[in-house]
This record gives sequence, structure tokens and C-alpha cells, in this order.
Amino acid sequence: MIKLLMPFEKISKTQKTIILIAWIVVLFTLWFLGTMGEKHLFPSPSQVFQGFSALYNEGLVVHIFQSLKLCFLSIFLAIIIALLFAYSWPIPLLKPVSEFVTKLRFLPFTGLSFYITLIVHEARNMQVWILVIFLTTYLTTSLIGVVKDIPQEEFDHAKTLKCNRFEVLWQVIVLGRIDYVIDVIRQNLAITWMMLVTVESIVVASGGLGFLIKNSDKFMNHGRIIALQIIILLIGLGLDWFINFLRKSIFRYSKI
Repeated sequence: MIKLLMPFEKISKTQKTIILIAWIVVLFTLWFLGTMGEKHLFPSPSQVFQGFSALYNEGLVVHIFQSLKLCFLSIFLAIIIALLFAYSWPIPLLKPVSEFVTKLRFLPFTGLSFYITLIVHEARNMQVWILVIFLTTYLTTSLIGVVKDIPQEEFDHAKTLKCNRFEVLWQVIVLGRIDYVIDVIRQNLAITWMMLVTVESIVVASGGLGFLIKNSDKFMNHGRIIALQIIILLIGLGLDWFINFLRKSIFRYSKI
């Protein structure tokens, strides 16, 4: 037992499994204890199960697909825009533009959505562009960080092979860091999935998981809210696992 409390201690897979199961038991125990008595912080397990049933009957699957569609469309557009900014960062004339985009991540989310609603009027397009602009700033920052971390030896090696500067850009930065780009996308996808519910709750006309949470909160249905939180967490973990699995399958040499 003392070994499990020591920093950097190596443990077997069986021990890892036992530790994981123990923490799950602790979590459920605290949940049951927290729902005892007349006043409690969390809804009881039975209320959460009822929430799952009610959500399914109200078209939960359709709303999940609406949220996934919004998520994938937003991140696809943001990736294209962010890659353009990141790959143009080494060009002196365009470098200030890319640097400026990274600073926009400090803008408040509410103010950003206000100006977008003045330009875009269709609910779904509003949601898409709010997420695209928000995510582009973080993706660009992370991708520029990837470019900055490339060792100078790799650039020197490309130059010794008589590559011109645009070939160096293509071979070293673009092709040489695709696996890093996928990992950056995986990390920022969590931000997108987290903000997705907030955006959907602001603009509720197009449905989605945010719409369901907004309605559940309005009627103080805490069982449904916890059920939705569990669903959102599981979908987010599933997306993260899939992208990480895809990166490791395609780029087997990756050590990230």
C-alpha cells in the first residue's frame, strides 16, 4: 500500500485496474451518501435513471446527432482557417496577422456572440461561426506552438538536401508535423465539445444537447441535468479516444 503513495512508482496493469475500480466505488458511495436525507446536493440514482428514460422519449438520439453535426462542422472549418494562419506564421509579412489571431482568445465569449448575431441571422449558422471563431484562436495558438518547437536541426537537414524555403515549409512544418496537428485537434476538440452546450443553450432554435439542458434547468429537473452531463462526458471521452486511436494507427512512429 505504501508503494502506491510513492511518486513515480511503477505498478502493474492489475494494480491500475484495482485502483480504478476502488475510485469508482468511492464515487458511487459518495453519490449515495449525498442523496440521503430530505435535503441533498445531487439527485438520487433513481432520478437520474428516470432522466435517461425521459430524455430518450423526447428524442435524445436526434439531439445528440444535432450536437455532433455542429461540433464536426465547426471544428472542420476552424482547422482549415487555423492551419492557414499557423503555416503562414513563418512568413514575415503574414506573421503579425497570425500573432493577432492568437491574442483574440482573450475576448469574452458573450461579446463575441453579440457581434456575430448582428451579421448572421440563421440560428444554426450563428452557432457554427461562434464556435469557429472561438476555436480558431485556440487552434492557431497551439499550432504555432508546434511550429516553434521544431528543432533547428530539422530545418538545417532540409537545407542540406537543397530544399528551397517553400519546400522546407512543406516538408518540415506541414508534412513533418501532421501527427502533432492531429493531437492538437484532439486536445482542442474537448474545448469545442465543452463550449458546444453553452452555444446551443444561447441559441436554442436548432436543438441539441444544450437545448435539452436549458429546458431541464428551466423546470429544475436535476435528474435530467445529471443524466445529460453523463451523456456529454461519455461522448466527449469517446471522441477523444477515437482521435487518439486514429493518430496512433496512422502515425505509428508518434511518441506523443
